Amino acid sequence: MRLLKLVPDNTNISFLKWRNIAMAISFLMIVASIALVAVRGLNLGVDFVGGQMVRVTFQQPPNLDDLRKRVGALGLGDSTIQQFGGPNDVTIRTSLPQGGEGASNQAAIALKKAVINGYPDAEFGSVDAVSGKVSGELFRTGAYAMLFAMIAISIYIWFRFEWQFGAGALFALLHDVSLTFGFFALTQLEFDLNIVAAVLTIIGYSLNDTIVVYDRIRENLRKYRKMEIVPILDLSINETLARTIMTSLTMIIALVALLVFGPEVIFGFTAAMLLGIFVGTYSSVYMAAPILVWAKVGPHSFVPKEMGPAAGAERIGRAEPMGDQ
Repeated sequence: MRLLKLVPDNTNISFLKWRNIAMAISFLMIVASIALVAVRGLNLGVDFVGGQMVRVTFQQPPNLDDLRKRVGALGLGDSTIQQFGGPNDVTIRTSLPQGGEGASNQAAIALKKAVINGYPDAEFGSVDAVSGKVSGELFRTGAYAMLFAMIAISIYIWFRFEWQFGAGALFALLHDVSLTFGFFALTQLEFDLNIVAAVLTIIGYSLNDTIVVYDRIRENLRKYRKMEIVPILDLSINETLARTIMTSLTMIIALVALLVFGPEVIFGFTAAMLLGIFVGTYSSVYMAAPILVWAKVGPHSFVPKEMGPAAGAERIGRAEPMGDQ
């Protein structure tokens, strides 16, 4: 039986031909993402802002103004009512009352009664409560986790390869994280600890894909010591293309199934992961690799000083430009 091949053998695509356009687009997307976060902000979940949050599902789309009046009449402090997932699904977020767990339970019961009085068909989901002190600690530790993960990864790649590779990997990770934050600022999906876990997973996936490409680049730099850097990068990306597509495709299939059929509680996590697969694969090709061209990486980068640059050369002169197939 003949095996199915999604990527033909010996592909010869000039990915780096579009590196300047791709880099310009990526810079614009990073700037746009930062602007979105600054202007619209993130819809921080109760994990990060503290308070009590209740998820409610209605048979018909509710009147949000009426809901706000009913919740406001309870005197629970500032409240936020937002639709999520669909027009029939609503989250009600209120301040956490003083008095500990007993007061929180009473406030949740009063909130349910107020909603049911106007909407008898309402169905209540989970009730989450986090104190302000705990939420502040969670926000700080989540931010530190993402920052330290990116720095540690860059240091590892620096020692594993060269400093130029570490800089390229760090820029690719900044690109992936920025676009993920921009997506959540644009869609106003709830940003909670699940999303922090998704971002850390995206960092790990992007790093894995980048290291696979970098390792092949290093091998080819040692093997073809008289070949120019751009053809070497194209060759390396083409040689790892089948692995990249198969890995990404299998994850995308699983994530799409979770996005469509999975529970609402992991909708944001799944959406972040699905976006991360795309941007992580893209950044490995059009962010991490082109940085090496501008950082002046070449076959000499991995040649010991006691060996001449021509030692062991297998390709001589300028390589023929690659064309799309």
